[in-house]
Amino acid sequence: MSSSSAVPAAKPPIRDALVAAAFRLFLERGYEQTTVDDIVALAGVGRRSFFRYFPSKEDVVFPDHERCLADMTAFLAAGGAEHEPVRRVCDAARLVLRMYAENPAFSVQRYRLTRQVPGLRAYELSVVWRYERALAEYLRARFAGRPDGTLRADVIAAAVVAAHNNALRSWLRSDGEGDPGAAVDHALGYVQKTFGRSADVPAAPARAGVVTAGAQPGQPDDVVVLVSRRDAPLWRVVQELETALGRD
Repeated sequence: MSSSSAVPAAKPPIRDALVAAAFRLFLERGYEQTTVDDIVALAGVGRRSFFRYFPSKEDVVFPDHERCLADMTAFLAAGGAEHEPVRRVCDAARLVLRMYAENPAFSVQRYRLTRQVPGLRAYELSVVWRYERALAEYLRARFAGRPDGTLRADVIAAAVVAAHNNALRSWLRSDGEGDPGAAVDHALGYVQKTFGRSADVPAAPARAGVVTAGAQPGQPDDVVVLVSRRDAPLWRVVQELETALGRD
């Protein structure tokens, strides 16, 4: 078959072409030195096409955040009473990680660029705040009726965002090496253990408890298990143990 009959490569969608052109110019010339006219000229489209997809030059640096925010909002709205709320917001945060992990090279480039341009850093912080607000609004609805519902919702939402971003940025600083999912799971697991449903269980009384198992008390194979709170005084622990052993 002759080369003339080969199917030409499909042109990338205009939106993708604009993003690719923008980042090529940002890397070659610098962000501040690149104009919207420069971007559309390299992408081979008009200014109207650029503003059809991106309201500003800053938006082309974060092309997928609007979609991701919409996905997160829909995911939270689909949650029911059977979903533990802290786990639900942690799972919602993983949608953001998935967006970054879909294109590690692009994510690393963007991270470096935002570190260099204060205006982009401020824009990024505004995007992060919108994620946090979406999480907090979901949690406020789930904690409605609790005296500390609003406070709890806001604190947990901030903790989820902080934990997620701590792990994500560590991965980006490593130039996207390794699996970011494991680090994010570890960070979000800390939030779940701190604020999840198990954290709502009332604390046990400040006294030792004793459970016996095995043979009848006094026989050689008798086993005594002492359960005590960490802050119980030592004299109380000894007293309960002596009582269980019949030595009081």
